[in-house]
Amino acid sequence: MHITILGTGTSTGVPQIGCTCPTCTSADPRDKRLRCSAIVEAEGKRILIDCGPDFRQQMLRTQFKPFDAVLITHEHYDHVGGLDDLRPYSIFGDVHIYADALSAKHLTERLPYCFIPKERRYPGVPALDLRVATPHVPIRVGGLEIIPLLVMHGKLPILGYRIGNMAYITDMKTLPDEELPLLRGIDTLVLNALRHEPHPTHQTIEEAVAFARSLGSPETYLIHMSHHIQPHAQEEALLPAGFHLAYDGLEFEC
Repeated sequence: MHITILGTGTSTGVPQIGCTCPTCTSADPRDKRLRCSAIVEAEGKRILIDCGPDFRQQMLRTQFKPFDAVLITHEHYDHVGGLDDLRPYSIFGDVHIYADALSAKHLTERLPYCFIPKERRYPGVPALDLRVATPHVPIRVGGLEIIPLLVMHGKLPILGYRIGNMAYITDMKTLPDEELPLLRGIDTLVLNALRHEPHPTHQTIEEAVAFARSLGSPETYLIHMSHHIQPHAQEEALLPAGFHLAYDGLEFEC
């Protein structure tokens, strides 16, 4: 399985507009963080996780190939703001979008022209096929099995995804106990870690480390960082063995 991390930033991205903190003014390209997204390639399939407002910019850096599925974690703008930019991928056929029931309802209300049934589409609109994903009910993309997980983003239920022995979880504060068996045996975890100070709807770096250790994940890549952490090189040096501060453009096998 090949993973490409497209973006590792929180909702404002890094640098944050108007900020002159050491992280925002860092010359290290690893401190330039677009909004969170990733590509998973396995079993001959190509899966996009989240499609935020930086999607077009992210895709200009990658090879133009079809997506076999797009997995949405939740409806917040930093995770869905680029859905309209999927329209060039419509030349390959309908783009299959998976989201939980609440997100699917709200996306069709906000972007109705993106989800027009095929028989009523007018020229130029994205050809997006929206499908409801339900926690624990497998999504099958060819021979690839994807398990949606229930994740709590503060009080908002959202989705994480397990694909093979990799799990991708963003914007989590807590995880219900009944989800833990679905994460047994993973060897790679991509996990949100906002900052060091507590936050009501996101894990801190310390909480993310503790959570990953409770699962026994050998390799953990932290994402969804704000500018309220030290520059990449300094922050990375503080992490325990097996933990990595992900950065935009990072690629790895798992």
